[in-house]
Amino acid sequence: MASETQELEIALRRYRRLHKLGRAVIWLLLVIGAALMFIPFLWLVSSSLKSPAQLWVFPPQWIPNPVKWSNYREALTTLPFHLYFRNTILIVVFTLLGVLGSSSLSAYGFARLRFPGRDAIFMILLSTMMLPGVVLMIPQFIMFRNLGWIDTFKPLIVPSYFGGGAFNVFLLRQFFRSLPQELSDAARIDGCGEFRIYYRIILPLAKPALATIGIFTFMGAWNDFMGPLIYLNSPDKRTLALGLASFRSLYATHWNLLMAASTVMVIPIIILFFAAQRQFVQGIVLTGLKG
Repeated sequence: MASETQELEIALRRYRRLHKLGRAVIWLLLVIGAALMFIPFLWLVSSSLKSPAQLWVFPPQWIPNPVKWSNYREALTTLPFHLYFRNTILIVVFTLLGVLGSSSLSAYGFARLRFPGRDAIFMILLSTMMLPGVVLMIPQFIMFRNLGWIDTFKPLIVPSYFGGGAFNVFLLRQFFRSLPQELSDAARIDGCGEFRIYYRIILPLAKPALATIGIFTFMGAWNDFMGPLIYLNSPDKRTLALGLASFRSLYATHWNLLMAASTVMVIPIIILFFAAQRQFVQGIVLTGLKG
């Protein structure tokens, strides 16, 4: 009996050592992966503080000498970036409102309401995800041109109020289906209508999924280059993405100024991700628990 107890203790100690070793290996791999992902951003910041001659020095200098902080001032004053920032914020805010509002309403209908053809319509909606964006580019441009929306922000904002995108609807539908049906039934017994159930019960519980969609939507609208390039013609209506492209010309590219402006442009995305990191991870984990 004593020998069996000793063997069990030895096996437990061996398991604990292997468990600690496995965790150490996993952490090491995560740290290496994080470092590799961080290198491009580090190079972006380093290049933004160099002179044009320092950009092409080999071996590359990770710490510029001297540090040229004036690149940021020159990059942000050479072009009217305050105007580009205002236009981008306007597009992003109204796009966020449209996507979160319309996609959550659509997802609530597919997840909690019963009506003829619901599943068939949802499958048709999902099938639109297989259409490449370049296939729709010309028909959409012709439609918006006939509506007189060219050189306005409407083609970049209004479509977000018509469903909010198939992926967003699918993500929220899966999250709504994971919520207990008894919550809605109890609210109906108390006299709540469907919209009140959606607004007062479902939406507060769906904050993680909404935060996930909000981050994706913010990044998509903030970094969108093709949409403004197609629909916006006036210089005073350009966005930040178009402003960055202005540093590249046919004969030369001001790489140090482009890196400085890019660094400033990526800071809001980093701040948003760290501010909503908990909700983002929770939304990804909880979505799809129920089919």
